[in-house]
Amino acid sequence: MAKAAMSEMLQDASRRGYAVPCFNAINLDMIRGIIEAAEEERSPVILCHAEIHFKYTPLEQIAPIMVAAMNRASVPVSILLDHGKSFSAVTKAMHLGFNAIMYDGSEYAYEENVQRTAEVVKIANTLGVSVEGELGYVTRPRSGGAEGEDDDSVIDDTSLYTDPEQAAEFVERTGIDALAAAFGTVHGVYLKKPVLDLPRLKQIRERAGVPIVMHGGSGLSDSDFSQTIDQGIAKINYYTGMALQVMERAKARLAQAEESVFYHEYMMHTIQDIRDDAQHIMRRFRSSGKA
Repeated sequence: MAKAAMSEMLQDASRRGYAVPCFNAINLDMIRGIIEAAEEERSPVILCHAEIHFKYTPLEQIAPIMVAAMNRASVPVSILLDHGKSFSAVTKAMHLGFNAIMYDGSEYAYEENVQRTAEVVKIANTLGVSVEGELGYVTRPRSGGAEGEDDDSVIDDTSLYTDPEQAAEFVERTGIDALAAAFGTVHGVYLKKPVLDLPRLKQIRERAGVPIVMHGGSGLSDSDFSQTIDQGIAKINYYTGMALQVMERAKARLAQAEESVFYHEYMMHTIQDIRDDAQHIMRRFRSSGKA
């Protein structure tokens, strides 16, 4: 199995009623834990690395590790540049072996977003790379080191949600394989209970004609996940919940340690924690057993 096209993975998810989990992986521990979980659960999986995380783990350093993990895996794996905003990052990721790009032009006016996204698709098509675009704006109250966090007035602004009719035009004009939609989720930590606009999501799926992606998956309930998948979500991005849980478990273990702990010994606990959380997420997303 190993390397798989994201476009084909998401089409399968749409047909069979599950969502492919997309995990941000910023180091080898996360890559190992996520791939081991996918193989144990027999789940397709997407490994991604966000442009905003380059300062922690440079793309040229982590890309070969991600490509190797993808090629060795016994389940379908795609590797994706998450929230690529610069053409330099997008083209570098493609040439380093990433077979999927999430180009985020949501900060631009509609016409410029269309033009920029279409240009990325044009380049990607020559290399056999899948492209996810974003229309609307998924806010970020607190996203773990991300610059430009939004205040409450922006977070609750429904005018930033994806317009279903515009989504259809956006897909047609850009040629994207998947669409990241805004309908009430937020990146990072939820400061209050989210209110998801499920009727809007249903309309987006019906109008767009391509698999729909949900960003801001951490902090949602099992019911939220189930309802969004039922309404057409085929890919869910997940990072904040895993990153925070792993650190909370680390603090608890270290507080109970009776003697000094070597990092190479503790690393195995980290991989196990990531594997456990990833397996739990795969079951919630209904992707277990779909490989």
